[in-house]
This record gives sequence, structure tokens and C-alpha cells, in this order.
Amino acid sequence: MARALMLQGTGSDVGKSVLTAALCRIARRRGLSVAPFKPQNMSNNAAACASGGEIGRAQALQAMACGLEPHTDMNPVLLKPQTDRTSQIVLHGRAVEAMEAKDYMARRDRLMGPVMESFDRLTARHDLVIVEGAGSPAEINLRARDIANMGFARRAGVPVCLIGDIEKGGVIASLVGTKAVIDESDAAMIGGFVVNKFRGDPRLFDDGVVEIEKRTGWPCFGVIPWLSATARLPAEDAVALSRPTKTRDADLKIAAPMLSRIANFDDADPLKLEPGVAFEWVPPGQAIPRDTDVIILFGTKSTIGDLAFLREQGWDHDILAHARGGGRVLGICGGYQMLGRIISDLDGVDGPPGDAQGLGLLDVETTMTLDKRVTPVTGECAQTGETITGYEIHMGRTAGPDTARPFATLADGPDGAISANGQVQGTYFHGAFTSDGFRQAWLAQIGAKADLTLTFQGEVERALDSLADGVEAAVDIEALFALAKPPGWAAPA
Repeated sequence: MARALMLQGTGSDVGKSVLTAALCRIARRRGLSVAPFKPQNMSNNAAACASGGEIGRAQALQAMACGLEPHTDMNPVLLKPQTDRTSQIVLHGRAVEAMEAKDYMARRDRLMGPVMESFDRLTARHDLVIVEGAGSPAEINLRARDIANMGFARRAGVPVCLIGDIEKGGVIASLVGTKAVIDESDAAMIGGFVVNKFRGDPRLFDDGVVEIEKRTGWPCFGVIPWLSATARLPAEDAVALSRPTKTRDADLKIAAPMLSRIANFDDADPLKLEPGVAFEWVPPGQAIPRDTDVIILFGTKSTIGDLAFLREQGWDHDILAHARGGGRVLGICGGYQMLGRIISDLDGVDGPPGDAQGLGLLDVETTMTLDKRVTPVTGECAQTGETITGYEIHMGRTAGPDTARPFATLADGPDGAISANGQVQGTYFHGAFTSDGFRQAWLAQIGAKADLTLTFQGEVERALDSLADGVEAAVDIEALFALAKPPGWAAPA
């Protein structure tokens, strides 16, 4: 009979996603058929599933750890923020509506049925399902109608391991405080805890573990060190962008503005691994460095909104000056749409109905449409002939004279556009740089040397294995996996 185990955290960004991936890889190495599951995710980093639809990128990475293709059952509810108050609701992989937060919170319990349908299908197909919570069960103001943490755990009958992040500080208070504020019946679902991201000798925290165990009654499954492999994995959400990055001397400098609704920014990950590339995120309020060789505009969940945000930062002047000086510019998805002359949104798909003037670096126009294209794609780079494999997730169609010089050729026609001087490129292709041959050719085209030994998928696989090794060395895996129970389990009264 299938078993399930849920990881919940004392807060956001405590490491739930990467630990779920690690446990999936560990279970797979032990011969188990294992699958990841996240009832509700909020992220603008999404992955297209071969079977159709989209899920959070974190669940796609976890599927990779399991040796599975991503499937919409792994993340039945995905919230993609469009503004500070509204999100697009993606249900079973399909965008169904945009909703204000207050309305979603009042109605989200209606999604428990679809969530359970996906969970039941996964448990019917696999030996073990590792469930990832969202945020924290300690957010007791959100407990009513909850489908992401204890609401799901209680409804599905899945025991919980609680994760605390010691790097943030206050981990004892976080774990003990969670026990203090949650309902007794919810607390009974928690079978133990893990302390994550410890730097130094874990034995120095032995007394801390004793205090937590004494005050909560929960056993500790382990103290996990800060694992460097985590930094080599795709980040789940924009929290990662707020962390300082180390720049290095390199042949090629790439800069990317941090848009307010940036999406699928993990498109940059393969470039960041190249030793000959210095990649820099440019935060709001800072100018794009003048010594930049290539500016990349990444995707966004709100093209028109982020176009206005870009102008508020003065980045439009930086980008136009860069292009006029002979610099290269690449726009991906929403970034591609911004590079055109105009974005027309008469139906209000992207916000209030109307038109917006683009940057005018590509002679194309985009019309926002109600239908959303979500599909894996394979094509050929129009300039280099290299094969590109990736995916498309976008609303809107783009046309104009510069599309006569496409970025790539797909089975169903051309993609993207290139300016007459070849310096400005736009594409709907996400994940293009994960194709090693294309990445190497693209870098060579602009005078940079690629590492010909670097295989991006291989790097991710090695990082997953290294992560699993580190977690297995620090955690009592036998005891943790013993916590997993068949769905429908009820905590002892």
C-alpha cells in the first residue's frame, strides 16, 4: 500500500522544496517508486508538462529527482501573482481565472476536491508520495479553509515532519512556537522535526535539540548542514534574487533587470554556470552597468505592468542606450513582448484594457489573447542550426516584419524575431540555454568562450545526488521514512 509523508516548515524559504527533492532522490535510490506532491504553490516559475498543463518549477525538479516526467497531479493548484493583490489561478495545469487574494482565501477550500483527486491518483501509482507544504502551519490566521498545510494533512491523513531554518536565527523559538500556537489536533499530526542549514559543527546544537524535544515532545530526525549543492539547483521563487551574488571577472558580462513580476528567471541558470560569463541581476533603483555586453529581459507574469515598472527604474533609457551603442539585447517571453513597438490588450488579459508602447527595438507588435499557450517545444536555432529544447508558457501573439528573421524554427512554424542589425533578439522559448550545443553556439556568436565540458542536465543531476548524500548523512532516514503512513492515517488521540 502506498505511503505518504509531508514536509512543513516554520516559515517560507526554510528549505522544504530542496529537502523534498533530496528525499525523493533518496527513496528512488532505495528502489521505491516515489513522487512529489504540493497541494498549492505560489510561484511565477512554472514548467510545462509533456502531458499538458503547467506546474511549479520546484515540483518539476522534484519529479526529476524521482526519475519522472512532470505531471499536473504533482501540483494541482498553482497561484501566479500578477499584482500585489491578484493572482492567476492554475488548476490541474490550466489557467482558469484571475482572482484577488481576499476572494481566493474565502473560496480556496472549494479546491480541496481537485487537490485530493490528484493526490489519490499519485498514491494509486506510487509506493511513496513526499508532500511539500506551503508557508507555515503557524500562520493560524490562514488555518480556516487551508488546503496547503494542516488542512491538507488532516483531510488526507498524512503525517508531518516540521522543518526549521537555523540560518535565519531563532530556530528554537520557531519550532517551539509552532507547537504553542497551532491546534492540538494539528500538532498531533507532527511526528518529528529537522533543523536545516546549520553552518559549523552540528554537535554544537545538541543542547538546542534537547530543548526543542523537551518543549514540543517531538523527536529530532537530524540537523542538516548548509549544503553547497543547493546553490546549483534551480531556485523556486524570487526570494533567491534578493540574496547577494558574487560577480567574477569573465570574458562576457550579462546583466538582467529584476522585474517586479519576473517569471521563469531560472532560464539564467545555465549561463551562470559558465566560467566565461559574469552574470548580474540588477535590482530596482540601480542602473544597468555601462560595461554590460548583453542585457537579458526575462519573462514576467504582467508584461504591461512590468514595462511600466521598468520605465520607473529608468532601465528603458539604459537599454536603449546600450542597443544604440551596438550592445546586444535578448528578450524572453514577456521580455520579448516588451522589445516590440506596441502591446495591445483590449480584453484586459494583462491588467486594465488598453495599449502600451514597447521599447521599439524590434519591429513587432503583440496582441494579448485569452488563450494561453503551454507546451514543451523543440526547434532549431535559425542562426546556428543547433537544436533547442524547452517550453512555452505565455499569453499573447506577436507578429511583425522582424519575425521574418526568426530566433528559432519549430515544428509548427517560426518563433521569435531578430532585428535587422542582428543585435536584438526576442523569443518565446523558455529553457533554451539548457541545450548545451545551442548555449555554446550562442556564446561563441557573441565572442565568448563556452565550457565545452559543461552539460547542464548533468550538473543538475550531480547536484541532486550530492544533496541527497548530504541529507542522508545528517538525517535518520529510516526513522523519517517510518513516519510515512498510508493515506487516511489518523494521529493517536
